[in-house]
Amino acid sequence: MKKIGTLMALALVAGALTVDAKPSALNLTAQVGKGAKAFSLNGKHSRQQLVASATDAGKLADVSRAVKYSATPKNIVAINATGMVTPLGDGTATITAALAGGLKATVTVTVKEFGITQPINFANEISPIFTKAGCNSGGCHGKSGGQNGFRLSLLGFEPQEDYEYLVKESRGRRLSPAAPENSLLLLKGAAVLPHGGGARFDPKSYDYALLVRWIKQGMPRGSKEDPTIVGLEAYPKQRLVTANGAQQLSVTAIYSDGHTEDASHIATYEANDKEIAEVDKTGRVTFFEQPGDVSVMIRYLGQVSVYQASVPLGAPVAKVPQPRNFIDNLVFEKLKRVGMPPSAVCDDATFIRRVSIDIAGRLPTDAEAEAFLKSTNPAKRDRLIDRLLASTDYADYFANKWGALLRNKRSSTAAMRGNYAFHGWIRDSLHKNMRYNEFTRNVIAASGDMARNPGAFWYREVKTMQTQMEDTAQLFLGTRMQCAQCHHHPFEKWSQKDYYSFSAFFSTVGRKAGRNAGEEVIFHTRKVAQTANKKDGGTVKATGLGDEPLDLTADDDPRH
Repeated sequence: MKKIGTLMALALVAGALTVDAKPSALNLTAQVGKGAKAFSLNGKHSRQQLVASATDAGKLADVSRAVKYSATPKNIVAINATGMVTPLGDGTATITAALAGGLKATVTVTVKEFGITQPINFANEISPIFTKAGCNSGGCHGKSGGQNGFRLSLLGFEPQEDYEYLVKESRGRRLSPAAPENSLLLLKGAAVLPHGGGARFDPKSYDYALLVRWIKQGMPRGSKEDPTIVGLEAYPKQRLVTANGAQQLSVTAIYSDGHTEDASHIATYEANDKEIAEVDKTGRVTFFEQPGDVSVMIRYLGQVSVYQASVPLGAPVAKVPQPRNFIDNLVFEKLKRVGMPPSAVCDDATFIRRVSIDIAGRLPTDAEAEAFLKSTNPAKRDRLIDRLLASTDYADYFANKWGALLRNKRSSTAAMRGNYAFHGWIRDSLHKNMRYNEFTRNVIAASGDMARNPGAFWYREVKTMQTQMEDTAQLFLGTRMQCAQCHHHPFEKWSQKDYYSFSAFFSTVGRKAGRNAGEEVIFHTRKVAQTANKKDGGTVKATGLGDEPLDLTADDDPRH
């Protein structure tokens, strides 16, 4: 496998240089750290994205496509106008980036093993091509039944299955090792033959050439010893940019053996607000005049990274209110950075109305409003908040909110006793200011009679271990796991194995009839917490998200 350093420019603020700008410095670096000024390309097919930044009036602006690149000697590497480096032969060269006005910056590159044929790994190198081209999307061959007799796993999350579909299905008719360019896969993908999805591969592109090489090599699957991807990093991670500016992204894939590869050309990009910015297939983000925050999701081989940018309003922020806590400090720093003047501090009448509605769910009484407005105590706002939080109104109001989240609904007359008990327990917990971790444990790990241990009433509405896990993940972890039940999560790193192994925490939950009609008793059944992964039929142990499987005995309740 080729080892490629990540080329990136160290920048605090990225944007576009103005026409009249006179930058004072140009920065071009490789592999932040020990290899800051040197990197390597292994093999003739390795590549690396450059990111250049220029200092303009104390700020750094992206100039990756404004500089002119050159290399000395000329027969070692080539650099195109977008800053992509490709090898030409073994040796060491100096890459120079020159900006109008005379500023220059250099890095050193060493090319190794140019003449050695690199073995291709299907999962690491071929499968991502179909994701980039959209072939395995949910609207094409990635849907459950495939498209026109050909299917792929959704977004390439199951490359071993894709290999079987592509190489062995239909007696291998899609690929022709004797004449790779005449393979049905390439003829239809390049729209030489009629294809419902249109042209997906450019015959002059790197990806097309890689597919041809893979077919020529006999469509290797790859070795079990080949490293697998374990992480994805984007550079930069976040930036304050200018309206109508741009930012080139550099994406680095980190593998299990510790080596890294540039993935800028093959990763997929998606901006969450296309009114603020758009991103092309090369990872170049273009910003519009609309101010605001935008995130770009970057996906590659099941890993996800995010680039965040802010397009400032640009108004002067001469004064901010006196901060009351560390949250205020963070907010005011952000407002100054994006040039957004804060609203003036509201008057007392507005304040008491807002906090009464937000905390107690009601308007202030006449007496409360009159007393608050007459008070000259400088701490009266803090005291009002404390008084409302200690009131039964707060407990009543938020008990209704939590009751809805925990599915406390009267589905039958027989459930009324449990409904009232659960609501009362939630209300009392809020009024007593029960710790959040204790509150959560008393729901998720509840056992016993639903009337005597009201937290167990949650299990009345979530009856299967899948729904119990899904509610737990969404409500207490802020993660939706439903998609991963049928396929790898399209926007997260969670697989079907993660889904079922996390569900296994609830695999020992048992229930039996309670003393009263319509009520149940929740208990731990004496067995090891594990369940079947419906993807492959294998058994998976209870495992926290992103954690290692737990070794539990039959007596261990995994919920505790």
